[in-house]
Amino acid sequence: MSTSTTSPTLAKAGLYVLLAGQLLPQIDFSIVNVALNSIEQSLHATATELELMVAVYGVAFAVCLAMGGRLGDNFGRRRVFNMGVLLFGIASLLCGIADSMLMLLAARVLQGAAAALLVPQILATIHVGLRGHAHSRAIALFGSVSGIAFIIGQVLGGVLVSADIAGLGWRSAFLINLPVCAVVLALSPRLIPETRRENAFGIDVPGTVILAVVIIAILLPLAMGPTMHWSWPLLATMAAAVPLLALLWRVELRQERQGLHPLLPPSLMRLPSVRFGLAIAILLFTSWSGMMFVLALALQSGAHLSPTECGNAFIALGTAYFICAVFSARIVALIGRTRTLIAGCAIHIVGMLALCYTLHHVWPHPTWLDMAAPTVVIGFGNALMVGCFYRIGLADIPPDHAGAGSAMLATMQQASFGLGSALLGTVFAQVLHHAGGASVAGPAYYLDATLAGLGAELALVTLLLAGAVRYHARHGQPVLPAAACPSS
Repeated sequence: MSTSTTSPTLAKAGLYVLLAGQLLPQIDFSIVNVALNSIEQSLHATATELELMVAVYGVAFAVCLAMGGRLGDNFGRRRVFNMGVLLFGIASLLCGIADSMLMLLAARVLQGAAAALLVPQILATIHVGLRGHAHSRAIALFGSVSGIAFIIGQVLGGVLVSADIAGLGWRSAFLINLPVCAVVLALSPRLIPETRRENAFGIDVPGTVILAVVIIAILLPLAMGPTMHWSWPLLATMAAAVPLLALLWRVELRQERQGLHPLLPPSLMRLPSVRFGLAIAILLFTSWSGMMFVLALALQSGAHLSPTECGNAFIALGTAYFICAVFSARIVALIGRTRTLIAGCAIHIVGMLALCYTLHHVWPHPTWLDMAAPTVVIGFGNALMVGCFYRIGLADIPPDHAGAGSAMLATMQQASFGLGSALLGTVFAQVLHHAGGASVAGPAYYLDATLAGLGAELALVTLLLAGAVRYHARHGQPVLPAAACPSS
C-alpha cells in the first residue's frame, strides 16, 4: 500500500477537482460511440478503423496504467495528474483537428496514455488524503462517477454532433474536453495536495512492453480479420499471443524473485480470488464495451438514428446503472459478493434477451422508448456485476500488495474495454461482410449483424455466470465491508 511523506488533508473542493478529472477519460469511452457514423462519413473510415479508434484508446490506457501509478508514487501524484490532464487536452485537440483516420488513431493512442497518467492519481490521493466517513464517501463517489460519465458522454456526444456547432460536427465531441482540462489545471495547484511514496518503486518496463505486444497480437487480427479474409499472417499473429503470454509469466516470475515489483505479480496470480477477478474483468468489460460499440454503430448506420437519438437511447441504461451503483454496497452486505455477481449476471441476461426480442420486432425503427425497459434491466445487472469486480479481486490480497493488485485488475479492465469493440465489432462486421458490405447491406442485414454481436455478448456473460456459480460453490465468500473497495 502506498505511503506518503506527509499526510495532507484533501478538502471537498479538491475532491471535486479530482472527480472532474476522472470524468474526462470516462466520458471519452461513451462520447465517441455516438459520433461513429459522423466520423465514418467525414473521414471515409472503414468498420475496422472505427473498431480500432475505440480499441486503441482502451489498450493504450491499459498498458500505461500501472506505469502511471508508479510515476505518481515516485514523482508526486498531483504533478503526474496535472501532466496527464495537460496531455489529455493536447490529445483531444489533435483528435478534434484530425484530417485522416491515421491521425485520429494516433491521437487516440496519446489520449489513452494520458488517461493512464491521471486516473491512478485520483484514487491514490483520496486514499492518503481522507480518513473515516469522508474516505468512504469519496470512494463511493469515485465508483459512481462511471454511471454519471456514461450518461453525460452518451447525451452530450449526441447533442454536440447534432448541433454541429460552427460546422465542427463530431469534432466538438473531442474539443469539449479542452475547457474542462483548462479549469482542472487552473484549480489543481490550489486545491489538490501533493503526495508521493517514501520508497520509490521501479517501473516494470519488460512486463509492460510484453503485455502491450500480447494485447496488440490479439486485437489487430480480430479487428482486421473480416476485411483481410482472415489471412494466415493474421492467424499467425493471433497464435503468437500464446508463447508471448508464457514469456510474460517467466519475466514476471524472474522479477519477483529478484525482489522487484512486476506489473503482474505471480504470487498474487496464485490466489483464486485474483484469478477469478481477472476472469471477471475479461468477460465483463469485453462484453460491456463490445455491446455499446455494436449498439451505437447499428442504431446510427443501420436504423439511421441521429446522434442525439442514439445518445438518448442509452439514458435509461445509464440512469439505472447509476442508481443501482449507489446501493450496490448494501446489496453486497446483505447477500455477499458472489451471490451479488450471480444475480447481476442473471439480471443482465434477462435484459439482453428482452433487448434482442425488442429489436427484432421494432427494427428498423427503434426508439428510445422501445429500448428503455430492457436497457434499464441491463443497467441494473451491470451495476451489480461491476460493483463486485474489485470486491472479489482484492478480497484476499494482503494490504501491502493492495496497490499492485489494484493496478493489475485495472490494467486487465482497461485492456478488456479495448478488446471488446474489436471482438464484438468483428462479429458484427463479419455478418455485414457476408451481406456484401455495409454499403449495400439493407436494414435486415444490420439487424442480423446486431443480433449476432449481442448474441456473442450474451455468450460471454453466460460464461461469467457459470464461472461465478462454480467459484461460489468452491470458495463461498465472507461479506466484505463496503468501504474496502473502489466500487463501493
